[in-house]
Amino acid sequence: MMKVLHIGKQGNLQRFASADGFLSSLDLVDLKPGLPLAEYLSQAGDADFIIVDAITTIPGELIRQMPNLLAIHSEGVAFNAIDLKAADECGVYVCNAQGMNAMAVAEQTILLMVGMLRNVVVNDAAVRAGYQIEAKGAYMQNANLLELADCSVGLIGFGDIARQTARLLKAYQVKNIYYYKRHRLDPAQERRYGVQYRNLDDLLAQSQIVSLHLPVTKATRHMADQAFFAKMQPGSYLVNTARGELVDDAALIEALKSGRLAMAGLDTLDHEPVLKDHPLLNQPQSIASRLLFSPHIGGITAASFYRGYAMIDEDLRLVAQGQKTKRVVNHPQNY
Repeated sequence: MMKVLHIGKQGNLQRFASADGFLSSLDLVDLKPGLPLAEYLSQAGDADFIIVDAITTIPGELIRQMPNLLAIHSEGVAFNAIDLKAADECGVYVCNAQGMNAMAVAEQTILLMVGMLRNVVVNDAAVRAGYQIEAKGAYMQNANLLELADCSVGLIGFGDIARQTARLLKAYQVKNIYYYKRHRLDPAQERRYGVQYRNLDDLLAQSQIVSLHLPVTKATRHMADQAFFAKMQPGSYLVNTARGELVDDAALIEALKSGRLAMAGLDTLDHEPVLKDHPLLNQPQSIASRLLFSPHIGGITAASFYRGYAMIDEDLRLVAQGQKTKRVVNHPQNY
């Protein structure tokens, strides 16, 4: 019987993997992250597969001491904590569950967009304080509540999540959906998703809502800086459901103070886990009321986990059969 070492939240495999799938046929060793290397080796050094949560490190030292290891599969999309060089050298596939949470994060993106346009932070507080009719009356008098279809939306990055977001925006009848990526789509794909290409500066200038959909790299870390915000429309909106490190917190605060940004909707912040001393949590009410937070939950719906484990099941079954997996992210030798 082949063996799988799961390093992550214990019980995930039993909960989310199909009962009649390939994974259920494996001898499971289910261990939590952060144990000494010797513990993993003593209990599962002969394992054929590792399934690991998306943020736990799999060092080369572990990979090199597992002689039967065929594949390492991330439970999520991220795989940067796995030593790819060691896996390449040992002929071990590294795979991720690309696209597993695309719809979930896209929904969270839309939620934050609509939540900002309807100012749910302030309006929830108004109702709780007994000022429901006053809040409603002010909006009726000013006639300034926007629908999503009133806005142009710019998507920076156009991977799986941004593509699902574009589909949802079309359902909301958004007419101008702009996108920026390093390599432009062909015209047929642009028509398919209902999007228009813009270079980054033009996208920032023409979009009332800007949504980030990029990984963190040396080039993208703190890309939303003072210069970035200066190129946006006055009174525009920022959404980040990607990675907190994309945004320079000090520049974001300044953009809110100056009115360059009306609001920011953030599912992820720099320096997670977010504690009470985080700078974005210690702003005056004039700024705090224009920040809409969610606790980095965009991609962790139950459906996402089931989709992810279906991908893992398929990939590891193919590897066991001596075939190339669909979602390999490295270049293992001898394959």
